[in-house]
Amino acid sequence: MTPNRKTCHPVVRRFTSAAAGALLAGLTLVAAPAHGAEQPSAPAPFDFSACPTIDELPAGADPGTWRCEVMHATGHLRLGAVDEPLPEPMKITFAEGRVGGVFRQVFGEMTAAPIRVGGTPLTLTPQYGGYSDFLSDDTRRGEFDIKFAIGSAHGLPAVPSPGCSVGSDEDAVHLVLKDTDPTRVITRDPLVVAFGAQDTSFASPGTRGCGPLSRALNRALGLPSAAGSNAFDMDVTVGIRPYIQVGSVE
Repeated sequence: MTPNRKTCHPVVRRFTSAAAGALLAGLTLVAAPAHGAEQPSAPAPFDFSACPTIDELPAGADPGTWRCEVMHATGHLRLGAVDEPLPEPMKITFAEGRVGGVFRQVFGEMTAAPIRVGGTPLTLTPQYGGYSDFLSDDTRRGEFDIKFAIGSAHGLPAVPSPGCSVGSDEDAVHLVLKDTDPTRVITRDPLVVAFGAQDTSFASPGTRGCGPLSRALNRALGLPSAAGSNAFDMDVTVGIRPYIQVGSVE
């Protein structure tokens, strides 16, 4: 992943503290209503084109024993003053297997739709934060670093883009996901499974790369936010293919 740019758009450099204050005045967050997690009904199409290539697997990896997984995750995000559903799935692709008996993973790609922050023109787009470990054990479903690119639903020029985000590759939101629903098989051929997971104990850093608007954006978003004040609930479906089949699956 390419680290966030540290410089802001030239338009943003010309903004004064008064302009930042005007922006803040327009960013009044509206509390979101209570929600219920939606359970996946039927497996959605899974795109395996972002799977790491065989050449990208670790040295010594046997493709015949490796597999590629494509995760679709919807749910709900509570981050500082943000309290919003995630109706469009985050899509995370990675390969996993063993080399010399040791479990290994290779990250492929993460894509996600912008999340509209209710009552404001702001959006937050989840992005890969540079670290993942999806090996489940008795204590957690997996670990994942995530950051949120800040944008505007209306192209508001006051919000710098790209480079303005909540967290960064160097200071990401670190999720340690715990099971809320056990793994269940949706279909066996093709293999699709589903489960629920959440983290309610993570802390969130403030904004990064936002120049003179950082203070106004942090106040509007309620950031930084201490551990225990945030929650990420996920309903996940996963398409799984043996690595020798990945190239032939759309």
